[in-house]
Amino acid sequence: MRLTVIGCAGSYPGPDSAASCYLLQAEAADGTTTSIALDLGNGALSRLQHHIGLDQLDAIVLSHLHPDHCMDLCGMYVYRTYHPDVMNGTTVRSVLPVFAPEGAKERLERAYRTDPAAHAADDDTDFSAAFDFRQLRNREGFRVGPFLIEPSLVEHPVEAYALRITGPDGAVLAYSGDTDACPGLVEAARDADVFLCEAAFQEGRDSVRGIHLTGHRAGQIATEAGARSLRLTHIPAWTDPEAVLAEAAGAYAGPLSAVRVGERIGVGHDRLATG
Repeated sequence: MRLTVIGCAGSYPGPDSAASCYLLQAEAADGTTTSIALDLGNGALSRLQHHIGLDQLDAIVLSHLHPDHCMDLCGMYVYRTYHPDVMNGTTVRSVLPVFAPEGAKERLERAYRTDPAAHAADDDTDFSAAFDFRQLRNREGFRVGPFLIEPSLVEHPVEAYALRITGPDGAVLAYSGDTDACPGLVEAARDADVFLCEAAFQEGRDSVRGIHLTGHRAGQIATEAGARSLRLTHIPAWTDPEAVLAEAAGAYAGPLSAVRVGERIGVGHDRLATG
């Protein structure tokens, strides 16, 4: 399987990157390609179109419901509802599966609408017309094409999940979402080939706990989990990536780097495609 970094800015879109979004793809035995968007944060929908047609996604998985991880689903709703081919009946677009924490549909409908009472009775602003929302549940795995996706509840101010994703060749990608150090994150990253881990906080500067990892804590989790490589992400524009990389290097001895926009990361048999 392969991962393309669509957006990796922490907490808000930076000058060089959209907020969190990663395109995960793999081929099945019959040669068909399955494409999943992991998160769809502010600004991500624009960059995603450089890599895939919006009608080619097979599913979206939202780690949690903060805007920097989910808000561009509003734009995706517009595309899937008001594209001229849909409006004139040329294309009948099926609903797109969206795996997300409880309340995602209501949360995103509120973000899209202004005053619901002011809409005409026949105005279609029901997101279920475009999306099939399916609730993430702790340790309840599900399949999308050749992928097995296993959510683990992690520590963040809202309901949030790390994702353990097993590809068709058995390789494992772990994605932290947003979290502080916690047992659920260790289990999600256990023996992962690639551990894509947030490092939004910096040692000595950000002392609050229960929200984000520092580079040091990300390195500790990677070491405890036995992850085979660590890729740091979700670094805010106000933070020097080299600082959090240095912190992580002090706690993790394996292959380590910060992701960059547009980067393709091979996981498993495709790992040499990294670049």
